[in-house]
Amino acid sequence: MSEGGYVKGQSVVIEYRWAEGRYDRLPALAADLVGHKVDVIATGSLAGLQAAKSATSTIPVALFGGGDLVALGLVASLARPGGNLTGFTTMSLELNPKRLELLSELVPQAKVTALLANPNNPQTEAVIRDVQDAVRAKGVQLHTLQAGTESEIDGAFASLDQLHAGALVVMCDAFFSAGASSSWHWQPAMPFRRSTM
Repeated sequence: MSEGGYVKGQSVVIEYRWAEGRYDRLPALAADLVGHKVDVIATGSLAGLQAAKSATSTIPVALFGGGDLVALGLVASLARPGGNLTGFTTMSLELNPKRLELLSELVPQAKVTALLANPNNPQTEAVIRDVQDAVRAKGVQLHTLQAGTESEIDGAFASLDQLHAGALVVMCDAFFSAGASSSWHWQPAMPFRRSTM
């Protein structure tokens, strides 16, 4: 930004909001930013984009994340999104089959795979569908575990041994990467434990 002539605190002010992986907080945070009359809203998640789009139709909203914006009905096309939305998307859903392929190469003996998904994420159904298709092609059984709170993560991990899961795929999700899951460790045929690190 400094190369463009912007000096933080002088010619530009950045207002930060963090939902801490809780999607239910996003509409209020987006409304708060609109209330501060910001010039642009930047977000790293589709849920944040949806909240900002609902909060304003005039302030530009930029996405720096993943997802199929056209399929979700957020933009008319990637080339000409229209409205006040812009940014870039990594289209990370398309990578799920490749992730499963790599997982099957790393753990070829795993005949049961578990998918940990956040039911609050607008992409969850599409992720589950993609992963189901990918494991079906590999002849692997899939169990979907849903967790949107830390206690639900406890329950999901506790069930892994009962399911005889040999591998775990964790959906790309702000809640899981916000720190709630950074202390979770699981190994097949071993009791679940939470790290104190």
